Amino acid sequence: MKALVEGAIRRYAAITKMGTTPRSTDLSHTLAHTADHFSGILIDADHLPDDAHFTEELSSSMDAWAAAGKRLVWLKVPLARAALVPLAAQKGFAFHHANEHDVMMTGRLVSDAFIPTHATHYVGVGGVVLNDRRELLVVCERHRATSRRYYKLPGGALQAGEHLVDAVTREVLEETGVEARFEALVCFRHWHGYRYGKSDIYFVCRLTPLNTDLTMQAEEIEECLWMPVDEYLSHELVSPFNKRIVRAALSAPGVTPEWIEGHTDPARYEFFMPDETHSNEPLANRHG
Repeated sequence: MKALVEGAIRRYAAITKMGTTPRSTDLSHTLAHTADHFSGILIDADHLPDDAHFTEELSSSMDAWAAAGKRLVWLKVPLARAALVPLAAQKGFAFHHANEHDVMMTGRLVSDAFIPTHATHYVGVGGVVLNDRRELLVVCERHRATSRRYYKLPGGALQAGEHLVDAVTREVLEETGVEARFEALVCFRHWHGYRYGKSDIYFVCRLTPLNTDLTMQAEEIEECLWMPVDEYLSHELVSPFNKRIVRAALSAPGVTPEWIEGHTDPARYEFFMPDETHSNEPLANRHG
């Protein structure tokens, strides 16, 4: 705590001194870094000093950055350099987010520096796959919160960098062996308290099967089958939510993939839009 207070006092003195002294813009002697557009500093994780010199060099760099009017420092610590984490914490840094390879920490140079939050949501998909016999592709998960069996749609979580269209077709194929063509996104559910304090968005998509032979993913799925849709909608082992989203997929046109001009990388963007030919009348007029 003493180190935190002393560091804050030192940086405050450097900042208040700027009332009569121009801000220093020479940051060549600081830790290797890049600057962002929000008066922040991102320390180069590939050129961190050794453990013995880290605290001293970090401290002097923070003083220089504060004197130059910077507000916040981002420090990515690779797993191999984990010994730096407590050293950074002693200088006032706090955890922001982490993955299996590194942890990101932040250190305020001014007390009111804004720190954007990390990702707050998981994203999942479910597929309403209906064959030409009006049979719905359904699964019963092997690993579930209750011993009671229940039927649901095949689906799962998106992988990093994966589009919704690719995720739902992949999940349907992995869990059931059915290849399917994406048709439309029909509805979604948003809820809080899902996992590790995060929220969840679950997108429901309508697909057309390209084959009907089943190959169950036995590791995750206890049963998969083609069930008559009317039976599914009245089945006691189907939740009201799952019945409702299937009815939505059967009755609503949904929104379909569409590319928007002006965006250059389809690997990064995915758009879903209503069919403009359905009605040219403004939405407000259609609803009175």
